[in-house]
Amino acid sequence: MLHKKDKKSTAQNTIKSSKFLIDEDGQGVPKYKIPEKSMPAKSAYQIVHDECMLDGNARLNLATFVTTWMEPEAKQLMMETMDKNMIDKSEYPQTAEIEKRCVNIIADLWSSHSDNDSIGCSTVGSSEACMLGGMAMKWKWRERDNLPTNTSRIPNLIISSGFQVVWEKFCKYWDIEMREVPMEDGKYTLDVEAAIEMCDENTIGIVPIMGITYTGEYDNVKLLNDKLEEYNSRTEHNIPIHVDAASGGFVTPFIQPELEWDFKLKWVHSISASGHKYGLVYPGVGWVVWKEEDYLPKDLIFSVDYLGGEMPTMAINFSRPGNQVLAQYYQFLRLGFDGYKKVQQRSQDVAMYLSSKISEMDLFTLVTDGSDIPVFCWTMKEMQDNWTLYDLADRLLINGWQVPAYTMPENVQDMVVQRIVVKHEMSFDMADMLLNNIGEHLKYLQALTAPTPSAIEAHKPKTDKTAVQACRFHH
Repeated sequence: MLHKKDKKSTAQNTIKSSKFLIDEDGQGVPKYKIPEKSMPAKSAYQIVHDECMLDGNARLNLATFVTTWMEPEAKQLMMETMDKNMIDKSEYPQTAEIEKRCVNIIADLWSSHSDNDSIGCSTVGSSEACMLGGMAMKWKWRERDNLPTNTSRIPNLIISSGFQVVWEKFCKYWDIEMREVPMEDGKYTLDVEAAIEMCDENTIGIVPIMGITYTGEYDNVKLLNDKLEEYNSRTEHNIPIHVDAASGGFVTPFIQPELEWDFKLKWVHSISASGHKYGLVYPGVGWVVWKEEDYLPKDLIFSVDYLGGEMPTMAINFSRPGNQVLAQYYQFLRLGFDGYKKVQQRSQDVAMYLSSKISEMDLFTLVTDGSDIPVFCWTMKEMQDNWTLYDLADRLLINGWQVPAYTMPENVQDMVVQRIVVKHEMSFDMADMLLNNIGEHLKYLQALTAPTPSAIEAHKPKTDKTAVQACRFHH
């Protein structure tokens, strides 16, 4: 038994430990200030390693779109090349050359007709790629001959309310009015007719999404292109399309080749995608490509020395590691077209299997089934008195599964859904384990006799956008 003095000492140490880490020698290391002295590499490693043990298991993270597994050879390559600075084209000319090859490979996947000279670049994820695509549209809008002179000329961008948060950032940072096309109950993709009605002489572009974060669905780019052709022919506003293909850009070419969404369409001027989602590379790398050089304003292009010549470049970020670009090239070489097709088809097969099994559960109704990108979501057929999908998400965390529940965007915000993102490391065996865990937790939740805190909170009127923003951030 501790004496009073010992108890007081223990309490003080507990309070102090909240501001300190304890190394292997029992010494306190400040958490929020740089230590006065150095420590052995092994000790520093062990501290950080142990802290990270509290993170979730990446393989069981069915919330994130981001790649959570690569082959040992890919990891080795990334470790060997993490010191290469992507911006230093003259110091690392072969890395710059490989970036150029990747741009051309991706442009070819998206039906570009350029002959090994496609215009585009790597970025820090698809968010920077969206920013660059949006900037190009704004600059080209400024160049239009038929801009009105009797208005304030405030540009606007049209997108569905299922947008990812980068588009809200873009519009805010670059002083653009964002015109949201609201989702409707039972229809969660872009309403093309409503989008066209929002267009005017100050519209810089329309952004359809190939793989909506909330549901995994594709917007109908072909229909949008056709309606925009009619509008542009009538008005001569020449409004372009930028396709946000963050997820679908590396899925559709391989398993849905018949779908018309890319540079085959007249008004698709630029496309962005994430290499670290279904491009199968660790974060963070993205890509943006333009159909023709004319669609990228020269004011946004900077020239750098490259192998005794000039190389055009554009980016918002500057220094960043080149190993992610090299890892992307590794995946292209390693998998080839057939390999990517097998990986993406298997992911979709697992998603369709999971969604079919969940649709058989009496409590749930599928919203989407994973037939676009390998992402699907479901909702409750009827509201339960004692629990909600938020409770099911919490219960699944017991087994390590991260399966988020969230509200849909404005206009359908009363609808709560749960979503699964299937990636290539998710096997059929893991899918069965997940289904078994869902079944176990449903039995527990249905046996409850009193409302849970989550159920009580979920029944309150929605007064803020927290859940919606969380989903938009959660790519």
